[in-house]
Amino acid sequence: MKHIATLAVMLNLAVAGIYAQQRPLKMTLSGSKVPTTLDLGANTSTDEVQLAGNGTLGEFTFRGLRTDETIPQSFGTCGAGSGPTFRVVAGGGAFRFQDGSLLTVAITGGSLCVDLDHLVGHLQETYQITGGTGRFESAKGNLVLTAILNALVYDKSNSAVFVTITGEADGTMLGAAIRDQGQNEP
Repeated sequence: MKHIATLAVMLNLAVAGIYAQQRPLKMTLSGSKVPTTLDLGANTSTDEVQLAGNGTLGEFTFRGLRTDETIPQSFGTCGAGSGPTFRVVAGGGAFRFQDGSLLTVAITGGSLCVDLDHLVGHLQETYQITGGTGRFESAKGNLVLTAILNALVYDKSNSAVFVTITGEADGTMLGAAIRDQGQNEP
């Protein structure tokens, strides 16, 4: 009986330790995306994304790939206007912080609606944190990116080929290797 009580106390302390390291994340970011020739699936379009920003974990850059279906899921309200909505189906990337640590993520879902009345895109993507290097070696968690897209350059078929992105990402992260690097929160 004494061993069971000791085991129960140790288990409670371990669980409390895990939850104590759960940390809210908030990031602001901006950058651009351009189409690639990479083919990540039938009836999809893949873009390369390059962003920079600041947040709970400090200043960062982000480089990633994201794939949308080319056939809209629906047509309706989008932002202050209306237009098609496309499903985000795959992707991932890495956040690189000033200390050289990488935080890796994989897209688990999302949507992009294009407001044809105001010529802007409204993007929401959900990411799973899959780990990283340095202070993020055992990191796990999630992020939700909400962003506005504006097309700057179009190709000869009138498809946007250079698009700006501004937005925010919010989520939570946990992992034994996560520790502050003396960064200020935004």
